[in-house]
Amino acid sequence: MTSPQRARFGTRLFLGTTLVVLVCLVTATVVAVVIAPGMFHEHLHQAGISGDDGLTDHIEMAFRGTLLRAWAPAAAAAVVVAIALSWWVARRVERAVGELSTSTGRIAAGRYETRVDASGLGREFAELADAVNELARRLHETETTRRRMVADLGHEMRTPIATIESHLEAVEDGVRAADADTIGVLRTGTQRLRRLAEDLSAVSRVQEGIVQEGIDRIRPEPTGARRLVDAAVAVATPSYDAAGVALAATGDDIPLTVDPARVGQVLGNLFDNARRHTPPGGTVTVTTTHHGPDVVFTVADTGCGIAAEHLSHVFDRFYRADDARTRRDGGSGIGLTIVRVLVEAHGGSVTASSAGPGAGAVFTVTLPAAGPASAEPSDRPANLDS
Repeated sequence: MTSPQRARFGTRLFLGTTLVVLVCLVTATVVAVVIAPGMFHEHLHQAGISGDDGLTDHIEMAFRGTLLRAWAPAAAAAVVVAIALSWWVARRVERAVGELSTSTGRIAAGRYETRVDASGLGREFAELADAVNELARRLHETETTRRRMVADLGHEMRTPIATIESHLEAVEDGVRAADADTIGVLRTGTQRLRRLAEDLSAVSRVQEGIVQEGIDRIRPEPTGARRLVDAAVAVATPSYDAAGVALAATGDDIPLTVDPARVGQVLGNLFDNARRHTPPGGTVTVTTTHHGPDVVFTVADTGCGIAAEHLSHVFDRFYRADDARTRRDGGSGIGLTIVRVLVEAHGGSVTASSAGPGAGAVFTVTLPAAGPASAEPSDRPANLDS
């Protein structure tokens, strides 16, 4: 059962303020009619004006008459003004709340472009409007990402499924034999689907596991920036040699407190991304520098670069600036998403910059040297995929 319909907020606010005005009026009446004459009589007595000649009674009667003639119109005017102001304030607040309610209803219905005006009722209403507008903006970004992700997933799955289906039909119709070549094509298709499923699982574990449970899954320990870089370079060198891309490291071994496995995962993903977008003969350089209380890792490549319209989206899940190149090289579009989540879990930030297509790209990771705030070592195993 639903609760009975209540009066509108503006009406209730107006009735409440009117009640306050009436209580004040009654209080003032009691003071003027009951208390004030007694006090005036006491003052007369202290002044030596008393007796049975009727002078005291005449003075007190004159006082009451003058008081009532002066107080009554003043009280009436005050009540009218107070009720009028209460009505105006109630209507204005009701209008602002109604607009806020309408706007949030539109946002709840999926119209994320809706925005709320501050209405000029004060800082609290302005902060509330800003919060609702920020909520609408984030919901719009989330919905856009979700739609793009669904479209990307559909595109990713369509090709291997179509390949598997066409080869199975050919085998069933006797057009192709179930030989090693056919089985190899089918296995390639299933491996692509399996890799997609693993990528989805990996990014979910990173974004939901760390973000929801907090930095207790980050296990910081004292280490050195160059030590982390050298370890990541050693792992990436074979793939770089095979691709004909040079990988160089410079910088000092700056002390910092981080989770070595997680930062190694960050560097590995950045190295992998740079290698895929750098042609043979190109160079990828990683540099470590000290900037105030932070340690900065810079991964710069001489590859294909990033257009300006893609820079703000490169860390979104499944986003690929060069769709054809990334699919051909095996990228799924979640490596940089994992980089962002892991860096932010350390209390740091990551940015991408590029002068444009053909000018290479620079990824900058900034981590606090002292480690993530309030982080404590955890015995929980690290099981996130790169």
